[in-house]
Amino acid sequence: MRIGILGSGLMGGKLGTVLAQAGHEVVFSYARSQEKLKQLAHDAHPSARAGTPREAVQAADALLLGVHWSRFDDVLHQAGDLSGKVLITCSLPMTEDNSALVIGHTSSGAEALAQRLPKARIVSAFNTIPSEVLFEVFENREQSKRPSLLYCGDDTGAKKLTAGLIRDVGFDPIDTGALSMARYSEPFALLVGHLAYEGSKGPQLAYRFNWHQG
Repeated sequence: MRIGILGSGLMGGKLGTVLAQAGHEVVFSYARSQEKLKQLAHDAHPSARAGTPREAVQAADALLLGVHWSRFDDVLHQAGDLSGKVLITCSLPMTEDNSALVIGHTSSGAEALAQRLPKARIVSAFNTIPSEVLFEVFENREQSKRPSLLYCGDDTGAKKLTAGLIRDVGFDPIDTGALSMARYSEPFALLVGHLAYEGSKGPQLAYRFNWHQG
């Protein structure tokens, strides 16, 4: 599968790397410098390369949006037309200092993105785990009990594609329903972030939901 990374920072860079190592063709775009993108692609896998946001979009089967909320205008302008594209957002609608959500309770960042891009196929995923856990989860993907990862969206085909990518990275995908469920998963992501970065055990944190038969 051809995957374009729109935002190759901590999450986009690591997620793009493991997706490339899982066998996908990855184009990294939108970082501090072109040299960083080239280094990311070089270190990730021979199938990965660096490009512009518009190049990442062209011929991509799926796109990963991983930029700060304040950079949406810029990256989407550079990306161009996203009509019909599967756009997986792992971005949270955070304030400039990342201290709080700017949208919540009655809507979500994912829903706001869908309103802005009504012809794109939006799925919210990969924002409820810290980037620091990605490599370890991928390395242990053959284990029978995988950590969970929540995702939601309104497009059935886009969600099926996203679930496959979640499995490729090493997680067990948990479909939480419509895109409006991001109203709950985005605050949950802040809780996970608090435990990862403010807790005493470090950021390599994952979670798992278990259903027990009575």
